[in-house]
Amino acid sequence: MPIIQGKILEGSTIHTDGWKAYDGLILNGYTHYRVYHHENEFVRGKSHVNGIESFWSFAKKRLAKFNGLTDEKFILHLKECECRFNFRSENFTLFIEQLYFKNKK
Repeated sequence: MPIIQGKILEGSTIHTDGWKAYDGLILNGYTHYRVYHHENEFVRGKSHVNGIESFWSFAKKRLAKFNGLTDEKFILHLKECECRFNFRSENFTLFIEQLYFKNKK
């Protein structure tokens, strides 16, 4: 809970799976929705956590090749993973070129 409170603003909405460690989120000022994988539930209304699980699977595979990162560089590599994940169905090289040349003007 201290990690969550240190990183996520009170009043935020949090979507999780059914892990017991998340039981106190509502008591600590968060709006909390969960799905119960152990009950074969993966979506409840608009709540699901498969997107973040898919992202972390993607990010871990990309970041593993560095054999560890410094704290200062981790966030930059994580943001690169986020960008690559969000544009994974597009030509990423073309996307970067357009971004680069747009900022050169």
